[in-house]
Amino acid sequence: MLKPLLRLGVNIDHVATLRNARGGSHPAPLRAAELAIAAGADGITMHLREDRRHIRDADMAAVRAAIRVPLNFEMAATDEMVRIAIETQPNACCLVPEKRTEVTTEGGLDVAGQHATLRLAVASLKAAGIRVSLFIDPDVAQLRAAADIGADIVELHTGAYAHGKDGELARLLSAAAQANLLGLEVHAGHGLTYDNVGPVAAIPEVMELNIGHFLIGEAVFVGLEAAIRRMRGLMDTARG
Repeated sequence: MLKPLLRLGVNIDHVATLRNARGGSHPAPLRAAELAIAAGADGITMHLREDRRHIRDADMAAVRAAIRVPLNFEMAATDEMVRIAIETQPNACCLVPEKRTEVTTEGGLDVAGQHATLRLAVASLKAAGIRVSLFIDPDVAQLRAAADIGADIVELHTGAYAHGKDGELARLLSAAAQANLLGLEVHAGHGLTYDNVGPVAAIPEVMELNIGHFLIGEAVFVGLEAAIRRMRGLMDTARG
């Protein structure tokens, strides 16, 4: 039996990082989004951080207005971000932990420990017609908590797997199967590259991979479209 199609969401945050290093408007995240879609991306991911270190409010608005593929808004579960999400109306919001001092998202949400706060954010977003994803470690307690507060999707944090930690692929396989049993759509991402994407792409319950930093870095050498086309090909081959 054929496995379901695996979608690729391309995170364009670090195009904005490069732009902000010099100021001005170049390179534009919107152009990156358009090139990514032309190269085979099924959706665009953008993380609007509290400190606006890369993506800015105007970037969110411009991309939302221009693209016709799904927009995934990564965000902290704060009142400000919930308000912006409801105004922007992305197709989905992925709630992530956020610390000012971190270079990138360092781990999954503690859904079990932040049950009340996250339940309120999830309910507000869903009431506005936005699908809600929670970025979590591949842990059964977190999966159950995600289902309990009404999330539609979990995005499994693949960082430990990407860093070669023993047993992480098995944890991802188990978590994906458990999430499916709980009625949660399964996505995955963080630290995925050409060299390690195959085993994650082959997990049958995983419906979407979100990849950003590696693709933007590779684009410096080969161009964004070529980088995405190669990743898309590796994913499709692994899905087989």
